Amino acid sequence: MVDISDDDLLAELGAAPEAKKQSARTPREERIIAGFEDIVRFREEHGRVPQHGESRDIFERLYAVRLDRLREQEDCRSLLRSFDRYGLMAAAATPKDNIEDLDDEALLAELGVEPMGDVDLTELTHVKPRAEVRAAEEVANRTPCDDFDKFKSLFAQVQSEIESGNRQTRPFELKAEIRPGAWFIVGGQKAYVAEMGEQFTTEHGRTDARLRVIFDNGTESNMLMRSLQRSLNKDEAGRRITDPIAGPLFSGEKTDGDMESGTIYVLRSKSDHPVVTANRDLVHKIGVTNMSVEQRIAGARLQSTYLLADVEIVATYRLFNINRTKLEHVLHRALSPARLDLTIKDRFGNPVKPEEWYLVPLHVIDEVVERVKDGSITGYEYDPTEAQLKAVG
Repeated sequence: MVDISDDDLLAELGAAPEAKKQSARTPREERIIAGFEDIVRFREEHGRVPQHGESRDIFERLYAVRLDRLREQEDCRSLLRSFDRYGLMAAAATPKDNIEDLDDEALLAELGVEPMGDVDLTELTHVKPRAEVRAAEEVANRTPCDDFDKFKSLFAQVQSEIESGNRQTRPFELKAEIRPGAWFIVGGQKAYVAEMGEQFTTEHGRTDARLRVIFDNGTESNMLMRSLQRSLNKDEAGRRITDPIAGPLFSGEKTDGDMESGTIYVLRSKSDHPVVTANRDLVHKIGVTNMSVEQRIAGARLQSTYLLADVEIVATYRLFNINRTKLEHVLHRALSPARLDLTIKDRFGNPVKPEEWYLVPLHVIDEVVERVKDGSITGYEYDPTEAQLKAVG
């Protein structure tokens, strides 16, 4: 039999071989499309655009960075138009991670992951978010406490008060519980917040501060407040240790031996919201803080709790020998009929209802504080119809 090539055979059969189609796209364009298809799959699986943030999965952060890069380039927007069935390229950008313009492998390294060999990046497993890694590193990065002798008796006293029932251990709930003088159990050790630096606002609008935390094994850590918060939340056995059971709610002026507890603050908003502008002299935020009020309101215009606007301090009242949490509850209970029911949109367009804002004149707040001092506040409540405190029951 005479050898005949495939092409000759096809010619004999009247079927000329098709010429191989040359790809109209460059290798770079193919990579761009493939990368965008990863983002599309994420959108289909999760029902949302990938977001930035240290608490996010590393691949979500990678896709979010990649999407930002694609949106910034006109040729990419044109190339991907026919693939963009969810309008991802036209959506508003989300707040960005502080990550350079890196390729996927470098991005993963920046996010705390080092893929081994020819591993498929999308098949990495058991990878912790970078925020969790940093929190663990900060807790583990402890140094000997050179002046532990001055704290040793405090640890013994707290242990004695726990055993006597004068202090209790409770689940950790709020970052507001992290303050100078606060006690916690984390990693099986008692931890004392000895110092807190000045609060600052992160690029994502969150408050943070550097702490000096002393541990009962004679070590200390210069960790961030949010790192301690994450460690307590992650630790199933993590607890806060309550303050000693309080005596009278409010003891008035400071006398020898009194311990300063904090400050009641009254704020007025500079927001241009119609409700606020129409009632500027009546809309007040009332709260209690253990730090300076100036520190407490730093970055107010970035926080929805302050109506995303600057505020002015209109009154402060110093506290001594007081349980701040109980006091705040008493204040808010007495003024609850005047609570401002207001919904605003946060920086990302999500509806939020700021708390601790009341439609109440300043002279009534003064009276509330005086009645807290003399102990009579429990029998009074604010009456909005008459704009005054009235006896209840």
